[in-house]
Amino acid sequence: FGLEQVGDISWTEHVAIFTVPVRVAQQMGIPLIIWGENPQNEYGGPKGATEETVLTRRWLEEFGGLLGLRISDFIDQLGIRPQDLIQYTYPSAESLEANRISGVFLGQYFPWDGYTNTLIAQSHGFETFPKSVEGSIVNYENLDNYQTGIHDYFKFLKYGFGRATDIACNHIRRGRITREQALSIVRRHDGKFPSTYLGRPIVDILADIEVNLEEFHLICNRFTNKRLFRTRVDGSLWRDWAGDLEKINYDNV
Repeated sequence: FGLEQVGDISWTEHVAIFTVPVRVAQQMGIPLIIWGENPQNEYGGPKGATEETVLTRRWLEEFGGLLGLRISDFIDQLGIRPQDLIQYTYPSAESLEANRISGVFLGQYFPWDGYTNTLIAQSHGFETFPKSVEGSIVNYENLDNYQTGIHDYFKFLKYGFGRATDIACNHIRRGRITREQALSIVRRHDGKFPSTYLGRPIVDILADIEVNLEEFHLICNRFTNKRLFRTRVDGSLWRDWAGDLEKINYDNV
């Protein structure tokens, strides 16, 4: 439903990341919740949001993955009942205040870096993927969910840049690569159709949500930004490198 309505196959998990811990804290009397990164600070967002250190209901509604889709929109869809949605519902402000619960982003208090985190994790037994993850330029993140490749591809369809650009920009800011090197890397890796992810074929990944490849192409076409892309008759995507896409996607990075 999330894929079809807002073009986000990861809608449920991204909402639950910020609702389930808060509900558990409320039930267990835990006063402080610590998340890792603030995605608005790590990947870009409004200046005010990048400086916020506390996760609130307002932050969740604006940046926490809702994308205009309300929890109540799911009721009576796909057999979903109100009680099935409890874990996706953020507690009331009154309840949080009464229990004196607050949530902060660890990345606001010391430098947050996925690559450095990986090195630390590897020293404790973490294993990376044998090669760069499809649609990405690294082998150490998003290794836990086959649907992530589809999520990242839809970001590319909507905005003209994907996960490879996100990571390349992080590396530029940390002085690991130059902008020119990043452009070359991104052109090779960003926006590829997710025919596989972590080695698993897309038809198998889609089967988990009972969508076939033909239906998937139609959904892709609906969410493709036509100011950046043209689509062939069969719905597959190409880049209009001779038009505005290169200027929009790269010259303003």
